[in-house]
Amino acid sequence: MARYWLMKSEPDAYSWDDLEAEGEGLWDGVRNHRAKNNLAAMSVGDQAFFYHSNIGKEIVGIVEITETGLTDPSDERGKWAAVKVKPKTKLPHGVSLKDMKAAEQLADCELVTQSRLSVAEIKPQEWSIILSMAGI
Repeated sequence: MARYWLMKSEPDAYSWDDLEAEGEGLWDGVRNHRAKNNLAAMSVGDQAFFYHSNIGKEIVGIVEITETGLTDPSDERGKWAAVKVKPKTKLPHGVSLKDMKAAEQLADCELVTQSRLSVAEIKPQEWSIILSMAGI
């Protein structure tokens, strides 16, 4: 069964447009144990929201997980995880963290409860609510 995720990136470091230009990108640089565990739990075909952090603070697109079980090449000790992703859909309009926090149905969403977490799990009902907020 497919699962849903949210992956954060600072757009001045790696943006949705950067991923679209690449066609497929390596999601690495995660240095939080909960986020690492979320990366390790991903399966090929899972989908994730692409979230611009710091600048914008909004979900801007949907990516598909294309390769899992990778070791982060920037980690010399080999203990941190990485996955590959490809862009699937740019959202008709972004969904801001402010709007998600204001939505009562998203009160338990990992992004809302642990807003500093760089890779979060999104429950199926949360996924549907956020898609609706984005105009899909």
